[in-house]
Amino acid sequence: VFTLLPHAFAWLTERRPLAAVLGTELELRLFNYRDFTPLAGGQVDDEPYGGGAGMVLRVDVVCAALEAVYGGHAGRRIVALTPQGQQLEQELVEELAGEEALTILSARFEGFDERILEHAATDAVSIGPYVLSGGELPAMVLLDAVARRLPGAMREESGAYETFSAAFEGGLEHPHYTRPAEFRGWRVPDVLLSGNHAAVEEWRRSQRRARSLP
Repeated sequence: VFTLLPHAFAWLTERRPLAAVLGTELELRLFNYRDFTPLAGGQVDDEPYGGGAGMVLRVDVVCAALEAVYGGHAGRRIVALTPQGQQLEQELVEELAGEEALTILSARFEGFDERILEHAATDAVSIGPYVLSGGELPAMVLLDAVARRLPGAMREESGAYETFSAAFEGGLEHPHYTRPAEFRGWRVPDVLLSGNHAAVEEWRRSQRRARSLP
C-alpha cells in the first residue's frame, strides 16, 4: 500500500482477518510517498492546473515511489482508489484475492493526477460514489475484503462463508435475529422459532431474493 498515512493501518493488522494471515498467506508492506519523492521538502502534491481548491497527488511522485520499490511497475496489478473507479463488488474482490501480488495506491484530498490513473495504475476502484478525505479508508476496506478470502483468515463458524456466498452470487444476506424472542413488542419471525429447518431455509431464500432486488 502506498499512502501518506502508513500509521493509519496499524489497528487493521491487529484484528482478524488480517492478523490471522499476516506472515503466512499475506505480507503487508506500507510505503509513504514522502520517502521517495524527488521533490524538495517532502513535497508530494501540488495545486491543480486551471485553478481550484485542493491539492493533487503528483504523477512524478507516484512513479518515483513505484520505481524505487519495484524497479518499475510493468506487469503489476496496481489499484488506485478513487470515487470515479469501478465499484468494488465481491466478484472483483475474488479476482484481486487471487493475485500473487497487489499494489494499492491511496491519495488525499483532491486525489490523483489523472495520468496516474491512465498510465501507472492498472485498475481504478471505488468503494462508493461519495468523497472521503483520503484513500486510506477505502484501502482498508479493500484489504479487509481481500484478506477474508485467504485461507485461515476466518473461522467457518463465524458465518463469514455464508455471507461471502450470498455476496458473490450478486445478492444480499437474509436478516438475522437472536435472543430474546420478543423485546418491546418486537418479535422474531415465527418461522425462525418453529424448528422446521426446511421452512427456515425457504424463508431465508425469499428474504435474500427480496433484499437483492434492484
